[in-house]
Amino acid sequence: MNKNTLYRSIPKVDVLLEDPDIQAMIDLYSRDTVMESIHIETDKLRSFIGKCDDEEAAKVQIEMLKNHIEMTVAAMHAPNMKKVINGTGTVLHTNLGRAPIGVKHMERAFALTTGYSNLEYNLEEGRRGERYSHFEKLLCKLTGAEAAMAVNNNAAAVMLILSSLAKGGEVVVSRGELVEIGGKFRIPDVMEQSGATLVEVGTTNKTHYSDYEEAITEETKALLKVHTSNYRIVGFTESVPIDELVPLSKEYDIPVIEDLGSGVLIDLSKYGITYEPTVQESIRKGADVVCFSGDKLLGGPQAGIIIGKKKYIDMMKKNQLTRALRIDKFTASVLELVLQEYLSEEKAIQNIPVLRMITKPFEEVESDARTLARILKKAELPARIELQECESQIGGGSLPLERIPSMGVTIHPDKISVAELEERMRHLPVPVIARTVNDTILLDARTLDKQMFKLMVSQFKELDVLEEVSLIAAR
Repeated sequence: MNKNTLYRSIPKVDVLLEDPDIQAMIDLYSRDTVMESIHIETDKLRSFIGKCDDEEAAKVQIEMLKNHIEMTVAAMHAPNMKKVINGTGTVLHTNLGRAPIGVKHMERAFALTTGYSNLEYNLEEGRRGERYSHFEKLLCKLTGAEAAMAVNNNAAAVMLILSSLAKGGEVVVSRGELVEIGGKFRIPDVMEQSGATLVEVGTTNKTHYSDYEEAITEETKALLKVHTSNYRIVGFTESVPIDELVPLSKEYDIPVIEDLGSGVLIDLSKYGITYEPTVQESIRKGADVVCFSGDKLLGGPQAGIIIGKKKYIDMMKKNQLTRALRIDKFTASVLELVLQEYLSEEKAIQNIPVLRMITKPFEEVESDARTLARILKKAELPARIELQECESQIGGGSLPLERIPSMGVTIHPDKISVAELEERMRHLPVPVIARTVNDTILLDARTLDKQMFKLMVSQFKELDVLEEVSLIAAR
């Protein structure tokens, strides 16, 4: 293998610049970007040849130089955030953006956010309005609350509530409910930032009514309940439900606050999912203020939704923190559209992607998996394609023990390792994120969109993803 000959066969920069395809790239992008990409790819090619002992493989890479230049130029102009195909089976995947927004809702939001809107303008009265007004009545109707608002996430909601109702005072909370929200953000830390003082009662696994009662002093400003939606303590446990704390709160004239975490407006137990307390139930049992996430079980955009007694919500709306934590026009518009679906449970299940995936019957998931397997086999890829029963999970800090029967498609490559295939799939133009199970790639059909099947398989085929040498592998 004569490496000097291979080095000399790499096209020179001036020759590449005269190539019609390269000229087309310059016209589409810019000369500077194309020149930078040429230098990057020719340097990579020289490095590859220097390490390569296979002359044919080196020649293939030389032939693919123009393709690599084009891919590098395109990558420079492509947004870093991309649409991905979720084959993990985790419905609310925190790393993949949690709740996907429905196409219909996005189309409506597109019309609202690409022009001007009445975000903070009262059209009937011809004066300044409130951004919460677009969904406040809707939330009240759905939950039975007196008033509502929203901030940019649930951690912000907890901070705003405590800052408004308990700043400078004490808040009583069970030790078993001092959860970590995620990313090392913890309830005690959020409380500290709000200006309230944490008073822990009970133990990790048991907290009694008397623990709350004995902890109340003249400095107590609120009782806080935190629903442990992202973990479960089972066995020798006891906690005090909201309805038992309400009489105590009334006796001492202090509010009961409940952080529901993921929050849900529909009783999912009728669809075979473990029962999760609904937002309506919390209000009905007497909670003064309730907060929950918008982008988890609700199935909407990232938001921290706050509902409850009007006098408390009004205090929060006047808090200076509210402006720093407020939602934008996109969130407000999509939140209203998603909440409107809940006026009909049937429509919510059908039109909100998260609910549709969670409640999808096994038979439908199996049918989708068979369709994907058939398309993969028809593509004659160098791999063994099989159906495999599996379990999906809800994720996103919701119902941590819940497992939903599902069906997946496994791909066991003939020519490359499973680890190499998994990496290549992550680097596709539309990345495919999968699970690795028993030394094979598993695509869980529950979280896959059928409309993406052909695109996914065409990427595998056209980019030789399962071949020893591919456009993706050479990146």
